[in-house]
Amino acid sequence: MTENNMKKTIIFLSLTLSLAACDKPIEPLQPPRPALVTIVGTSSVHGSMVLVGEVRSRYEVNLGFRINGKIIERKVEVGSFVKKGQVLARLDATDTHLSAAAAVADVRVAEASHALAKAEFARQRILFDKKFISASALDMREAELKTAHARLQQVKARADASNNQSRYSALVADRDGVVTQIHAEPGQVVEAGEMVAQVVDTQQIEVLVAVPESRMQRLKIGDQVTIKLWADRAKTYRGEVREIAPAANAASRTFDVRVTIKNADDAIKLGMTAGVSFGQHHAIAEIVIPSTALTQHDGKTSVWVIDERGTATPRQVIAGAYSEAGVVITSGLQAGEMVAIAGVHTLISGQKVKPKIEPAL
Repeated sequence: MTENNMKKTIIFLSLTLSLAACDKPIEPLQPPRPALVTIVGTSSVHGSMVLVGEVRSRYEVNLGFRINGKIIERKVEVGSFVKKGQVLARLDATDTHLSAAAAVADVRVAEASHALAKAEFARQRILFDKKFISASALDMREAELKTAHARLQQVKARADASNNQSRYSALVADRDGVVTQIHAEPGQVVEAGEMVAQVVDTQQIEVLVAVPESRMQRLKIGDQVTIKLWADRAKTYRGEVREIAPAANAASRTFDVRVTIKNADDAIKLGMTAGVSFGQHHAIAEIVIPSTALTQHDGKTSVWVIDERGTATPRQVIAGAYSEAGVVITSGLQAGEMVAIAGVHTLISGQKVKPKIEPAL
């Protein structure tokens, strides 16, 4: 093949490949995926502090027997409503009854001895008045009478204690309430003071809240608060700060604050979660975002920031306290920025998204 023919062949093949490439369809660009986002800082200034607490009873009493013994009967179950003075459980009282009976017998003996000593002293007094005995003999009889009297008082006290022991074989409720815990069963031998049942007063309900150190200076007893149950956030209850712990919890470094519910009703159950809004008259500049916006990127707490062109970019942030409203971001975000709050684990850096704005917190 000549050199000219070879050149023509190469040119022909190049044109053929070019035309074939032009005929290949161009793949369409993928449309931006929808993304649920929120605008940071649109409600970043709060006039109140909202914290999460647990519904508790003001009085939670752990009841136990005052003597050792074997339980032979239990009259209540968890959830039973009881009245003050109602018997909850009984111990085997055989030994205590025998002790009480022996104490009564000792009292009878002491009473007889005292009566004899009293009569003997009276006779000796008559003889002394007639000068038949000496004063020392009379003093001896008087001392015997005093000893018999003291002995009688002693055995009476022991008898009273034995009677009390017999009554202690019955465990009774010291207030109206509901049984929330039971830690003993019939046949079990328990020691004095060991918890058998817990009774809580359902008429005096409050919310236990853990307050951070930074907010304690603004709280005082008597502050009025607003309470909402997580089970029914449409209903609002009135409350008042009743008690503030004088020392922080060693583990959480928060202060326990008890809030009395003034208008409690049957919808409030023990152990429920409640949001407590402390109506403090001050402004707190905070950036709060939904907790679903947080994710881990390269092992660091991050959020996905969506710019004005719809491009997703990860950014490291520092998260603060969590509450019913969301999580406080102490560093890394500014008011007005847009962050993704759903599907954050599926985003990739530089991905184009179509923001759908969710109302801010």
